[in-house]
Amino acid sequence: MGLPAHNHQFYTIAEYLELERQTGIKYEYEGGEVFAMAGETVKHSLIGNNIGGELRRVLKNRPCNAYNSDLKIAINEEKYRYADASVICGPVEYFAENPEAAKNPVLIVEVLSESSESYDRGEKFKKYRQIPTFREYVLIEQRFPLVEVFFKIDEKTWQYWCMSNWTKWCS
Repeated sequence: MGLPAHNHQFYTIAEYLELERQTGIKYEYEGGEVFAMAGETVKHSLIGNNIGGELRRVLKNRPCNAYNSDLKIAINEEKYRYADASVICGPVEYFAENPEAAKNPVLIVEVLSESSESYDRGEKFKKYRQIPTFREYVLIEQRFPLVEVFFKIDEKTWQYWCMSNWTKWCS
């Protein structure tokens, strides 16, 4: 997703959900503020779709499911984001305030773009780390071959792994 465009009106969660239903536009939500999500490029959409397909294939016959960019992710009762792909193991869990947003992803994937890269690497990753079930974050560059993975080792430690040019490990 691109960087959110800020909208200065404050919304209740119910108004936020109604705004999405009425407009058909995805909005991220934080403490009453909504941020319209920018559209995707063709390449971004293709990569996101391919990742979802691979996740579904790998998770076949396992108690986990892959979700696409339409799944709203709950950071907590007041913060909601969209990822390009995610995985949830077991039943999807929700906060009572927003039964449309999953609060238990274990893996989140973001496809990077020039406009979203710093947000996805920084503030968005920081928000995602507030989710107790969240264990793995995958960043995929669309401009050149690069996949980066952050694995949660314990409550304070994340391990980093990456592959560049699809055949060699990053230094």
